[in-house]
Amino acid sequence: MKSCKELYAIGPGPSSSHTLGPQKACQYFMKTFPSADRFEVTLYGSLSLTGKGHLTDEICIRTFAPMPCHVTFSGEPCSVHPNTMKIQGYKGNEMIGEWTVYSVGGGAIHIEGEEFVEPEEVYPHTSFEEIVSYCHEKNLTLRNYVDEFENVDDHLNQVLDQMLQTVEHGLHTQGTLPGRLKLKRVAYELYQKALQETSPLRQQKMLLMSYAYAASEENASGGVTVTSPTMGASGVMPSLVRYYIHDLHMERSKVIEGLKVASIIGNVFKKNATISGAQGGCQAEIGVACAMGSAFVACVEGKSDDVIEYAAEVGIEHFLGLTCDPVGGYVMIPCIERNSVAVLRAMDAALLAEEVGSIKKNRVNLDMVIHTMNYTGTKLAVELKETSLGGLASVVPMELENQ
Repeated sequence: MKSCKELYAIGPGPSSSHTLGPQKACQYFMKTFPSADRFEVTLYGSLSLTGKGHLTDEICIRTFAPMPCHVTFSGEPCSVHPNTMKIQGYKGNEMIGEWTVYSVGGGAIHIEGEEFVEPEEVYPHTSFEEIVSYCHEKNLTLRNYVDEFENVDDHLNQVLDQMLQTVEHGLHTQGTLPGRLKLKRVAYELYQKALQETSPLRQQKMLLMSYAYAASEENASGGVTVTSPTMGASGVMPSLVRYYIHDLHMERSKVIEGLKVASIIGNVFKKNATISGAQGGCQAEIGVACAMGSAFVACVEGKSDDVIEYAAEVGIEHFLGLTCDPVGGYVMIPCIERNSVAVLRAMDAALLAEEVGSIKKNRVNLDMVIHTMNYTGTKLAVELKETSLGGLASVVPMELENQ
Protein backbone atom coordinates (compact mmCIF):
# COMPACT_ATOMS: atom_id res chain seq x y z
CA MET A 1 0.00 0.00 0.00
CA LYS A 2 1.11 3.54 -0.70
CA SER A 3 1.80 6.32 1.78
CA CYS A 4 -1.07 7.84 3.69
CA LYS A 5 0.20 11.14 2.25
CA GLU A 6 -1.30 9.95 -1.05
CA LEU A 7 -4.65 9.34 0.66
CA TYR A 8 -4.76 12.70 2.45
CA ALA A 9 -3.90 15.16 -0.33
CA ILE A 10 -4.54 18.89 -0.11
CA GLY A 11 -5.83 20.62 -3.22
CA PRO A 12 -8.67 22.37 -5.04
CA GLY A 13 -12.18 20.92 -5.18
CA PRO A 14 -14.66 19.83 -6.20
CA SER A 15 -13.42 16.37 -7.26
CA SER A 16 -10.17 14.50 -6.68
CA SER A 17 -10.62 12.47 -9.86
CA HIS A 18 -11.95 15.35 -11.97
CA THR A 19 -9.84 18.28 -10.73
CA LEU A 20 -6.90 17.12 -8.62
CA GLY A 21 -5.99 14.21 -10.92
CA PRO A 22 -6.20 16.25 -14.16
CA GLN A 23 -4.28 19.09 -12.49
CA LYS A 24 -1.49 16.67 -11.57
CA ALA A 25 -1.45 15.24 -15.12
CA CYS A 26 -1.17 18.71 -16.66
CA GLN A 27 1.62 19.67 -14.27
CA TYR A 28 3.65 16.55 -15.11
CA PHE A 29 3.03 17.05 -18.83
CA MET A 30 4.37 20.61 -18.70
CA LYS A 31 7.51 19.43 -16.88
CA THR A 32 8.05 16.72 -19.49
CA PHE A 33 7.48 19.03 -22.47
CA PRO A 34 8.68 22.46 -21.27
CA SER A 35 9.04 23.85 -24.80
CA ALA A 36 5.34 23.38 -25.67
CA ASP A 37 3.60 26.68 -26.33
CA ARG A 38 -0.01 25.45 -26.53
CA PHE A 39 -2.00 22.45 -25.37
CA GLU A 40 -5.02 20.38 -26.38
CA VAL A 41 -6.94 18.32 -23.81
CA THR A 42 -9.66 15.83 -24.75
CA LEU A 43 -11.87 14.38 -22.03
CA TYR A 44 -13.55 10.97 -22.26
CA GLY A 45 -16.08 8.98 -20.26
CA SER A 46 -16.99 10.41 -16.87
CA LEU A 47 -14.45 13.23 -17.25
CA SER A 48 -16.38 14.33 -20.32
CA LEU A 49 -19.92 13.69 -19.08
CA THR A 50 -19.50 15.42 -15.70
CA GLY A 51 -16.33 17.44 -16.29
CA LYS A 52 -18.13 20.74 -16.82
CA GLY A 53 -19.86 20.56 -13.43
CA HIS A 54 -16.66 19.24 -11.84
CA LEU A 55 -14.59 22.15 -13.29
CA THR A 56 -12.25 19.78 -15.15
CA ASP A 57 -11.87 22.14 -18.10
CA GLU A 58 -11.20 25.08 -15.80
CA ILE A 59 -8.46 23.31 -13.85
CA CYS A 60 -6.71 22.26 -17.08
CA ILE A 61 -6.83 25.77 -18.53
CA ARG A 62 -5.68 27.28 -15.23
CA THR A 63 -2.81 24.80 -14.83
CA PHE A 64 -1.43 25.40 -18.33
CA ALA A 65 -1.81 29.20 -18.10
CA PRO A 66 -0.44 31.49 -19.40
CA MET A 67 0.02 29.04 -22.31
CA PRO A 68 -3.26 28.54 -24.22
CA CYS A 69 -5.18 25.32 -23.66
CA HIS A 70 -8.26 24.11 -25.56
CA VAL A 71 -10.44 21.49 -23.85
CA THR A 72 -12.79 19.19 -25.77
CA PHE A 73 -15.58 17.15 -24.14
CA SER A 74 -15.74 14.12 -26.42
CA GLY A 75 -18.52 12.16 -24.70
CA GLU A 76 -16.95 8.93 -25.91
CA PRO A 77 -16.41 6.12 -23.37
CA CYS A 78 -13.04 4.48 -22.74
CA SER A 79 -12.80 0.75 -22.16
CA VAL A 80 -9.66 1.04 -20.02
CA HIS A 81 -10.92 3.51 -17.40
CA PRO A 82 -13.98 5.79 -17.20
CA ASN A 83 -11.85 8.80 -16.20
CA THR A 84 -9.67 9.19 -19.29
CA MET A 85 -8.04 12.27 -20.79
CA LYS A 86 -5.69 12.86 -23.72
CA ILE A 87 -3.14 15.66 -23.48
CA GLN A 88 -1.32 16.97 -26.55
CA GLY A 89 1.43 19.55 -26.52
CA TYR A 90 2.42 21.66 -29.54
CA LYS A 91 5.33 23.89 -30.45
CA GLY A 92 4.08 26.00 -33.28
CA ASN A 93 2.15 23.62 -35.53
CA GLU A 94 4.16 20.54 -34.54
CA MET A 95 2.85 18.15 -31.89
CA ILE A 96 5.79 17.34 -29.61
CA GLY A 97 4.03 15.19 -27.00
CA GLU A 98 0.89 13.17 -26.40
CA TRP A 99 -0.29 11.32 -23.29
CA THR A 100 -3.34 9.24 -22.48
CA VAL A 101 -3.96 9.65 -18.77
CA TYR A 102 -6.29 7.79 -16.42
CA SER A 103 -7.46 9.60 -13.28
CA VAL A 104 -7.99 6.63 -10.99
CA GLY A 105 -9.37 8.31 -7.88
CA GLY A 106 -8.14 10.28 -4.90
CA GLY A 107 -6.02 12.45 -7.20
CA ALA A 108 -3.88 9.53 -8.38
CA ILE A 109 -3.12 9.13 -12.10
CA HIS A 110 -1.75 6.50 -14.49
CA ILE A 111 -0.08 7.50 -17.75
CA GLU A 112 -0.43 4.97 -20.58
CA GLY A 113 2.84 3.77 -22.08
CA GLU A 114 5.01 6.21 -20.16
CA GLU A 115 7.67 5.49 -17.59
CA PHE A 116 5.72 7.38 -14.99
CA VAL A 117 7.14 6.91 -11.53
CA GLU A 118 4.35 5.73 -9.29
CA PRO A 119 4.49 6.67 -5.61
CA GLU A 120 6.38 3.91 -3.85
CA GLU A 121 4.71 1.13 -1.94
CA VAL A 122 5.33 2.07 1.69
CA TYR A 123 3.41 -0.69 3.43
CA PRO A 124 4.19 -4.36 2.68
CA HIS A 125 0.71 -5.61 3.54
CA THR A 126 -2.24 -5.65 1.17
CA SER A 127 -5.22 -6.73 3.29
CA PHE A 128 -6.58 -5.78 6.68
CA GLU A 129 -6.09 -9.35 7.88
CA GLU A 130 -2.39 -9.13 7.02
CA ILE A 131 -2.11 -5.84 8.90
CA VAL A 132 -3.78 -7.28 11.99
CA SER A 133 -1.56 -10.38 11.86
CA TYR A 134 1.54 -8.20 11.64
CA CYS A 135 0.39 -6.11 14.59
CA HIS A 136 -0.18 -9.25 16.66
CA GLU A 137 3.22 -10.62 15.69
CA LYS A 138 4.99 -7.38 16.64
CA ASN A 139 2.81 -6.73 19.70
CA LEU A 140 1.50 -3.52 18.15
CA THR A 141 -1.91 -1.91 17.89
CA LEU A 142 -3.37 -0.30 14.79
CA ARG A 143 -2.45 3.03 16.37
CA ASN A 144 1.25 2.13 15.97
CA TYR A 145 1.10 0.53 12.53
CA VAL A 146 1.62 3.64 10.39
CA ASP A 147 4.61 4.75 12.49
CA GLU A 148 6.31 1.41 11.78
CA PHE A 149 6.70 2.30 8.10
CA GLU A 150 6.66 6.08 7.67
CA ASN A 151 6.86 9.34 9.57
CA VAL A 152 3.81 11.35 8.56
CA ASP A 153 3.27 13.54 11.61
CA ASP A 154 4.27 16.75 9.82
CA HIS A 155 2.00 15.98 6.89
CA LEU A 156 -0.93 15.02 9.10
CA ASN A 157 -0.53 18.22 11.10
CA GLN A 158 -0.86 20.14 7.81
CA VAL A 159 -3.87 17.99 6.90
CA LEU A 160 -5.49 18.63 10.28
CA ASP A 161 -4.91 22.39 9.96
CA GLN A 162 -6.38 22.43 6.45
CA MET A 163 -9.44 20.45 7.53
CA LEU A 164 -10.06 22.95 10.32
CA GLN A 165 -9.54 25.91 7.97
CA THR A 166 -11.89 24.43 5.37
CA VAL A 167 -14.67 23.90 7.89
CA GLU A 168 -14.13 27.31 9.52
CA HIS A 169 -14.32 29.14 6.21
CA GLY A 170 -17.40 27.18 5.18
CA LEU A 171 -19.17 27.96 8.45
CA HIS A 172 -18.81 31.68 7.88
CA THR A 173 -19.58 31.88 4.17
CA GLN A 174 -23.07 32.58 2.89
CA GLY A 175 -24.62 32.94 -0.53
CA THR A 176 -25.06 30.56 -3.44
CA LEU A 177 -22.78 27.83 -4.72
CA PRO A 178 -21.44 28.33 -8.27
CA GLY A 179 -23.14 26.65 -11.19
CA ARG A 180 -26.56 26.22 -12.75
CA LEU A 181 -28.18 24.57 -9.72
CA LYS A 182 -28.26 27.90 -7.84
CA LEU A 183 -27.86 25.95 -4.60
CA LYS A 184 -28.03 27.96 -1.39
CA ARG A 185 -25.20 27.46 1.12
CA VAL A 186 -26.68 26.28 4.44
CA ALA A 187 -23.69 25.59 6.73
CA TYR A 188 -23.72 29.06 8.33
CA GLU A 189 -27.42 28.98 9.27
CA LEU A 190 -27.23 25.34 10.36
CA TYR A 191 -24.28 26.18 12.62
CA GLN A 192 -26.11 29.14 14.16
CA LYS A 193 -29.08 26.90 14.91
CA ALA A 194 -26.76 24.31 16.46
CA LEU A 195 -25.27 26.91 18.79
CA GLN A 196 -28.78 27.75 20.08
CA GLU A 197 -29.84 24.11 20.57
CA THR A 198 -30.47 23.17 24.22
CA SER A 199 -30.57 19.38 23.82
CA PRO A 200 -26.95 18.06 24.05
CA LEU A 201 -27.67 15.11 21.77
CA ARG A 202 -29.38 17.22 19.12
CA GLN A 203 -26.66 19.84 19.37
CA GLN A 204 -23.95 17.22 18.79
CA LYS A 205 -25.69 15.98 15.66
CA MET A 206 -26.40 19.48 14.37
CA LEU A 207 -22.80 20.57 14.88
CA LEU A 208 -21.52 17.53 12.99
CA MET A 209 -24.04 18.19 10.22
CA SER A 210 -23.04 21.85 9.93
CA TYR A 211 -19.34 20.95 9.81
CA ALA A 212 -19.93 18.38 7.07
CA TYR A 213 -21.98 20.90 5.09
CA ALA A 214 -19.29 23.56 5.59
CA ALA A 215 -16.47 21.38 4.25
CA SER A 216 -18.59 20.01 1.41
CA GLU A 217 -19.80 23.45 0.34
CA GLU A 218 -16.21 24.68 0.29
CA ASN A 219 -15.29 21.70 -1.88
CA ALA A 220 -18.25 22.26 -4.21
CA SER A 221 -17.22 25.87 -4.73
CA GLY A 222 -13.69 24.88 -5.76
CA GLY A 223 -12.08 25.76 -2.43
CA VAL A 224 -9.05 24.06 -0.92
CA THR A 225 -9.86 20.83 0.89
CA VAL A 226 -8.38 17.42 1.76
CA THR A 227 -9.05 14.16 -0.03
CA SER A 228 -10.32 11.77 2.62
CA PRO A 229 -10.37 9.55 0.68
CA THR A 230 -11.73 11.76 -2.15
CA MET A 231 -12.89 15.33 -2.46
CA GLY A 232 -16.47 14.36 -3.16
CA ALA A 233 -16.45 12.68 0.26
CA SER A 234 -14.27 15.27 1.99
CA GLY A 235 -16.93 16.46 4.44
CA VAL A 236 -16.83 13.46 6.76
CA MET A 237 -13.33 13.44 8.22
CA PRO A 238 -13.02 17.25 8.59
CA SER A 239 -16.36 17.29 10.41
CA LEU A 240 -15.12 14.75 12.94
CA VAL A 241 -11.75 16.47 13.30
CA ARG A 242 -13.44 19.81 13.99
CA TYR A 243 -15.84 18.25 16.50
CA TYR A 244 -13.19 16.48 18.56
CA ILE A 245 -10.72 19.38 18.46
CA HIS A 246 -13.06 22.36 18.78
CA ASP A 247 -16.00 21.02 20.78
CA LEU A 248 -14.50 18.21 22.87
CA HIS A 249 -11.05 19.85 23.20
CA MET A 250 -9.29 16.58 22.50
CA GLU A 251 -5.51 16.59 22.39
CA ARG A 252 -4.15 17.18 18.92
CA SER A 253 -1.87 14.13 19.16
CA LYS A 254 -4.85 11.88 19.76
CA VAL A 255 -6.67 13.23 16.72
CA ILE A 256 -3.53 12.68 14.61
CA GLU A 257 -3.56 9.10 15.89
CA GLY A 258 -7.14 8.76 14.68
CA LEU A 259 -6.19 10.10 11.25
CA LYS A 260 -3.47 7.45 11.01
CA VAL A 261 -5.89 4.64 11.82
CA ALA A 262 -8.45 6.03 9.35
CA SER A 263 -5.73 6.11 6.68
CA ILE A 264 -5.14 2.38 7.14
CA ILE A 265 -8.81 1.75 6.42
CA GLY A 266 -8.85 4.02 3.37
CA ASN A 267 -5.65 2.53 1.99
CA VAL A 268 -6.94 -1.04 2.22
CA PHE A 269 -10.00 -0.02 0.19
CA LYS A 270 -7.80 1.81 -2.29
CA LYS A 271 -5.53 -1.24 -2.69
CA ASN A 272 -8.18 -3.94 -2.98
CA ALA A 273 -11.18 -2.15 -4.48
CA THR A 274 -11.52 1.49 -5.56
CA ILE A 275 -12.18 4.94 -4.18
CA SER A 276 -13.37 6.26 -7.56
CA GLY A 277 -17.06 7.04 -8.00
CA ALA A 278 -16.67 6.54 -11.75
CA GLN A 279 -15.52 2.98 -11.12
CA GLY A 280 -17.45 1.87 -8.05
CA GLY A 281 -20.29 4.33 -7.51
CA CYS A 282 -20.65 6.54 -4.44
CA GLN A 283 -20.15 3.53 -2.16
CA ALA A 284 -16.48 3.88 -3.12
CA GLU A 285 -16.38 7.51 -2.02
CA ILE A 286 -18.84 8.33 0.75
CA GLY A 287 -19.00 4.68 1.85
CA VAL A 288 -15.24 4.51 2.31
CA ALA A 289 -15.24 7.93 3.99
CA CYS A 290 -17.83 6.63 6.45
CA ALA A 291 -15.70 3.54 7.15
CA MET A 292 -12.69 5.78 7.76
CA GLY A 293 -14.74 8.06 9.98
CA SER A 294 -16.16 5.14 11.95
CA ALA A 295 -12.65 3.80 12.61
CA PHE A 296 -11.48 7.31 13.53
CA VAL A 297 -14.24 7.68 16.15
CA ALA A 298 -13.56 4.25 17.65
CA CYS A 299 -9.83 5.04 17.78
CA VAL A 300 -10.03 8.45 19.43
CA GLU A 301 -12.61 7.08 21.86
CA GLY A 302 -9.96 4.59 23.00
CA LYS A 303 -11.61 1.41 21.71
CA SER A 304 -9.84 -1.85 20.85
CA ASP A 305 -8.59 -2.86 17.41
CA ASP A 306 -11.48 -5.33 17.15
CA VAL A 307 -13.98 -2.52 17.72
CA ILE A 308 -12.14 -0.29 15.22
CA GLU A 309 -12.42 -2.98 12.53
CA TYR A 310 -16.07 -3.68 13.39
CA ALA A 311 -16.87 0.04 13.24
CA ALA A 312 -15.23 0.41 9.82
CA GLU A 313 -17.08 -2.64 8.55
CA VAL A 314 -20.44 -1.30 9.73
CA GLY A 315 -19.58 2.09 8.25
CA ILE A 316 -19.22 0.70 4.72
CA GLU A 317 -21.58 -2.27 4.79
CA HIS A 318 -24.72 -0.18 4.77
CA PHE A 319 -23.55 2.00 1.90
CA LEU A 320 -23.05 -1.01 -0.39
CA GLY A 321 -24.61 -0.41 -3.80
CA LEU A 322 -24.83 3.36 -3.39
CA THR A 323 -24.91 5.05 -6.79
CA CYS A 324 -22.95 8.09 -7.94
CA ASP A 325 -25.50 10.27 -9.74
CA PRO A 326 -24.56 13.96 -9.34
CA VAL A 327 -27.27 16.25 -10.67
CA GLY A 328 -25.92 18.30 -13.55
CA GLY A 329 -22.46 16.85 -12.94
CA TYR A 330 -21.99 19.10 -9.90
CA VAL A 331 -20.62 17.75 -6.62
CA MET A 332 -23.68 19.13 -4.82
CA ILE A 333 -26.87 17.04 -5.13
CA PRO A 334 -26.85 14.51 -3.51
CA CYS A 335 -23.14 14.70 -2.58
CA ILE A 336 -23.23 17.44 0.08
CA GLU A 337 -26.15 15.93 1.96
CA ARG A 338 -24.58 12.48 1.77
CA ASN A 339 -21.50 13.77 3.60
CA SER A 340 -23.72 14.98 6.42
CA VAL A 341 -25.54 11.66 6.56
CA ALA A 342 -22.25 9.75 6.57
CA VAL A 343 -20.72 11.65 9.49
CA LEU A 344 -23.77 10.87 11.63
CA ARG A 345 -23.60 7.24 10.55
CA ALA A 346 -19.91 7.10 11.46
CA MET A 347 -20.71 8.08 15.03
CA ASP A 348 -23.50 5.48 15.16
CA ALA A 349 -21.31 2.76 13.62
CA ALA A 350 -18.65 3.22 16.30
CA LEU A 351 -21.29 3.01 19.04
CA LEU A 352 -22.91 -0.06 17.50
CA ALA A 353 -19.56 -1.80 17.10
CA GLU A 354 -18.67 -1.18 20.73
CA GLU A 355 -21.98 -2.33 22.20
CA VAL A 356 -22.88 -5.22 19.90
CA GLY A 357 -19.24 -6.30 19.77
CA SER A 358 -19.27 -6.73 23.54
CA ILE A 359 -22.10 -9.26 23.17
CA LYS A 360 -21.00 -11.31 20.15
CA LYS A 361 -18.17 -11.55 17.68
CA ASN A 362 -18.87 -10.01 14.29
CA ARG A 363 -19.25 -12.63 11.52
CA VAL A 364 -18.38 -10.18 8.74
CA ASN A 365 -14.82 -8.88 8.63
CA LEU A 366 -13.57 -5.80 6.84
CA ASP A 367 -11.82 -7.65 4.01
CA MET A 368 -15.08 -9.44 3.18
CA VAL A 369 -16.93 -6.15 2.79
CA ILE A 370 -14.14 -4.62 0.71
CA HIS A 371 -14.34 -7.58 -1.67
CA THR A 372 -18.12 -7.24 -1.77
CA MET A 373 -17.95 -3.50 -2.44
CA ASN A 374 -15.57 -4.07 -5.33
CA TYR A 375 -17.83 -6.77 -6.81
CA THR A 376 -20.92 -4.61 -6.34
CA GLY A 377 -19.24 -1.73 -8.15
CA THR A 378 -18.71 -3.88 -11.24
CA LYS A 379 -22.45 -4.66 -11.30
CA LEU A 380 -23.64 -1.06 -11.17
CA ALA A 381 -24.89 0.29 -14.47
CA VAL A 382 -22.62 2.86 -16.10
CA GLU A 383 -25.45 5.41 -15.81
CA LEU A 384 -25.08 5.17 -12.03
CA LYS A 385 -21.32 5.67 -11.86
CA GLU A 386 -20.55 9.41 -12.08
CA THR A 387 -21.88 9.94 -15.58
CA SER A 388 -24.99 11.97 -14.65
CA LEU A 389 -26.95 9.82 -17.10
CA GLY A 390 -29.21 8.12 -14.56
CA GLY A 391 -30.50 8.10 -10.99
CA LEU A 392 -31.20 11.47 -9.39
CA ALA A 393 -29.27 13.17 -12.18
CA SER A 394 -31.98 12.16 -14.65
CA VAL A 395 -35.01 13.26 -12.59
CA VAL A 396 -34.05 16.42 -10.69
CA PRO A 397 -34.70 19.55 -12.82
CA MET A 398 -31.71 21.83 -13.29
CA GLU A 399 -33.73 25.04 -12.95
CA LEU A 400 -34.70 24.53 -9.29
CA GLU A 401 -33.35 27.28 -7.07
CA ASN A 402 -32.48 27.34 -3.38
CA GLN A 403 -33.01 23.65 -2.83
